[in-house]
Amino acid sequence: MSYLYLYLVVICVVIALYVKRQRRVHAVHAGLLKEAVQTGLNEPPSLHPVVDLARCMGSGACVKSCPEKALGVVDGKAVLINAAHCIGHGACMAACPVEAIKLVFGTEKRGIEIPHISPNFETNVSGIFIAGELGGMGLIRKAAEQGRQAMESIRKRAGGNVEFDVVIVGCGPAGLSAGLSAIEHKLRYKIFEQEDSLGGSVYHYPRQKIAMTAPVDLAIIGKVKFGEVQKEKLLEFWQNVVSKTGLEISFREQMQSIAKDGDHFSVTTTQGSYTTKSVLLSMGRRGTPRKLDVPGENQPKVMYRLADPAQFEGQAVLVVGGGDSALEAAIALSEQNGTDVILSYRSAAFSRVKQKNRLALEQQQKAGRLRVMLNSIVKSIGIESVEIEFDGSVQQHRNQVVIVCAGGLLPTPLLQQIGIRFDTKFGSE
Repeated sequence: MSYLYLYLVVICVVIALYVKRQRRVHAVHAGLLKEAVQTGLNEPPSLHPVVDLARCMGSGACVKSCPEKALGVVDGKAVLINAAHCIGHGACMAACPVEAIKLVFGTEKRGIEIPHISPNFETNVSGIFIAGELGGMGLIRKAAEQGRQAMESIRKRAGGNVEFDVVIVGCGPAGLSAGLSAIEHKLRYKIFEQEDSLGGSVYHYPRQKIAMTAPVDLAIIGKVKFGEVQKEKLLEFWQNVVSKTGLEISFREQMQSIAKDGDHFSVTTTQGSYTTKSVLLSMGRRGTPRKLDVPGENQPKVMYRLADPAQFEGQAVLVVGGGDSALEAAIALSEQNGTDVILSYRSAAFSRVKQKNRLALEQQQKAGRLRVMLNSIVKSIGIESVEIEFDGSVQQHRNQVVIVCAGGLLPTPLLQQIGIRFDTKFGSE
């Protein structure tokens, strides 16, 4: 009898500790959700999970499966508490034991324009295909599969008096997969990418971010058995694939227009013009970096992302922008020895930024490690200096690097001009 009593006591203690821990975790999640709502960061950028609260049992399996920690449990139900970090890879949906999660585009407040495409990934404009993130597919595995499947339709259109059977725009997962299929089917292909690196949106993920959680099939390569793989390993794998297969990619080449010319297309870029029977648009939804449109912006020292803060140690750096990416870049740079950092933003205050970034920025500013210039406008960029309009005058500051974090311009207007139809999704699949 005494043993039974002891067992009951132990069980009660374990249950009490578990309940106490769960309450503490739920309180933390509730706080994070409240902070996201207050800072305006509770609207997900693209594909994201929606939880059926009537079916959710609050097991927390989805929370544990999410590498970005975008989900939490509040009041016994799973909730998207960190929407800005969600990349829509769907690990949460697969982990849910009661199938209470689905992936959707847009929200009731903010719609997302998704191009209308057929089951074979062709748009309403015959000969123009879309695969991957631009078409709303954020999952890397499925984006790669879409690129491969789209080429099955494109190869049937091959031939004719044109330079290429297909022009592929963008070298993210869909574009890389499509390029491998083009080689396999012996097609004349052209791939170009507006940036200087492959990987598309994955390249811009934070360091060591889990980028992929399931195997993928690639032409020539076969089945790649990835489990959870971090960004760096995935990019390294793709680079090895490019080297091994001889896949040709033209970097720093941006699409400017697509024109129909009889039974083929003329694609104009910053590097030239190409004729092709088909076009596969596989670029991401980050869009073309928004520029400042000031004298000197075309210099090599002007960049639109921060890859490695350490490479600018000891230099004078200007960061332009007022979002989380700008604040995070300025903070990371200010932590490098001897780096002189200025953060310029045109408005009077930062809005829609994470509280932790706001506090970290204030801490670095008080420590004298960076300077924040609100209500300022960059007027020109010189070889060794920049001119900034601030506090009623145009000031000149020593400068060696400019990093512009002003968001991107989606290609939607260009594609609409071509004639591609879009559907606006308000929280629907």
